Amino acid sequence: MNWDAIVVGSGINGLAAAVHLSAKGWKVLVLEQAATPGGAVQTAEVTLPGFRHDLCAMNLSMFAGSPFFATHRDRLLQAGLGLVPVTHSFSSVLADDGWLGVDTDLASTTARIAARNAKDAETWKAMAQAFAADAPHLFAFMGSPMPSWQLARNLWRMWRAKGLPWCMQTARMLLSSPRDWLAAHFEDDGVRALMGAWGLHLDFAPDVAGGALFPYLESMANQNFGMALGQGGADTVTRALVRVIEQAGGEVRTHSAVKKIDVAQGHASGVTLADGNQLSASRAVIANVHPRLLYGALLGNQNPQPAAAKLRPGPGTMMIHLALDALPQWRASSELRRFAYVHVAPSLDAMARTYTEAMAGLLPAEPVLVVGQPTVHDASRAPEGKHVLWVQVRVLPADIRGDAAGEIQGRHWDEIKDAYADRALALLERHAPGLNAHILARHVVSPLDLERDNPNLIGGDSLSGSHHLDQFFLFRPAFGQSRWRTPVGGLYNVGASTWPGAGTGAASGFMLARDLVG
Repeated sequence: MNWDAIVVGSGINGLAAAVHLSAKGWKVLVLEQAATPGGAVQTAEVTLPGFRHDLCAMNLSMFAGSPFFATHRDRLLQAGLGLVPVTHSFSSVLADDGWLGVDTDLASTTARIAARNAKDAETWKAMAQAFAADAPHLFAFMGSPMPSWQLARNLWRMWRAKGLPWCMQTARMLLSSPRDWLAAHFEDDGVRALMGAWGLHLDFAPDVAGGALFPYLESMANQNFGMALGQGGADTVTRALVRVIEQAGGEVRTHSAVKKIDVAQGHASGVTLADGNQLSASRAVIANVHPRLLYGALLGNQNPQPAAAKLRPGPGTMMIHLALDALPQWRASSELRRFAYVHVAPSLDAMARTYTEAMAGLLPAEPVLVVGQPTVHDASRAPEGKHVLWVQVRVLPADIRGDAAGEIQGRHWDEIKDAYADRALALLERHAPGLNAHILARHVVSPLDLERDNPNLIGGDSLSGSHHLDQFFLFRPAFGQSRWRTPVGGLYNVGASTWPGAGTGAASGFMLARDLVG
């Protein structure tokens, strides 16, 4: 078959690009080296039969609220996509043994905050109520190609609608650290910890400049809209995307490793597979891979390499998947069992300490845990009466130089991953006494395992590149390449390593596809 476009890598951005291109009449082939498509959006029975675990991404809110989903909603739903709305989105256990949680009932959330600080409750309420008018401008900004006339128009509309003071306040937030921005708005350490935990989802410790945006957006979006999970698992998105591509005459091939991208007279002409077969693309080759891989083996280690090839990884992540015969009994409150996420990140100081240790190459003495309880909202993921627990351990070193607690002696993840998982679960046991007695099976994935399973996650960085200011906005993956172009004609780069970064919103793949075909 003559392919209009070949997509290398079946992550959510590559699949989204293929869906949109196929909707415009292109014949698209997606090549995936692994046995299963989806990249970081996969679900599998890795502990016991009948227990379905999201291997990496669990929260699909960005996908559910994305322009891509709005455009292709009907086709995806007809292809079997199922989303589960969640009202009780996230919560935190706090340093004073208390807790806070956010659900879509604003009165409930503010009542919890008011019990700690009445002024903060009023601030939260005002911020949440203003978000409905503010969010369209912020999401338009984050969803614009950068740079572009679309971005300029959106900034102009923002200025006209909101005024210069609001725009300057927003610009200040974009540059602020989580700690500084939170301290300027909230008095209670618990409220600051509740919101600040979202920073570590995107490599922003409390004192890293540029990290304030994400705690604000995630907190207010969850307050106003709730969260979305995949029915039966996050892979409902992947399966629907693949089906839509196939229905349009495209194809998604697994076990199809690409050895190199073929270039003729400065233009990408197709790919050569690991088995020696060559496939041609008449219009585009789209690489849904980390720039280091693209400008390395796939393009023959060109010298000099573009700046994008030097994109810096963020810290590593460990995943612990648990099959349980009962939900955790949270010490702070039984109410915590209602939330999709429970952050074990008790204070900004604790988060900062963990991050500093990890960036120094040390195994943190007390890791930050993101505990997902998906079966609270979707019982189909486990046998009747049973549960799965999704534990993300953030943040960790890729290369281990030592242990901040002085207890673990090994220096290689294959040697020490179970010992470190034991530390994480011991911490969880402190906040949910008796949990270990309810564990039927566990599956531990170290940062090194993450990279082995998905080479885009260099060093176990689940974000495929740090989101610090020098690698964000116009600088993701490098200045001059933020619009998915490469130095090779007809070759494009999408994925979490490119603007607008990590998450399940499928933004870079969709925006590139619209650039190509409208």
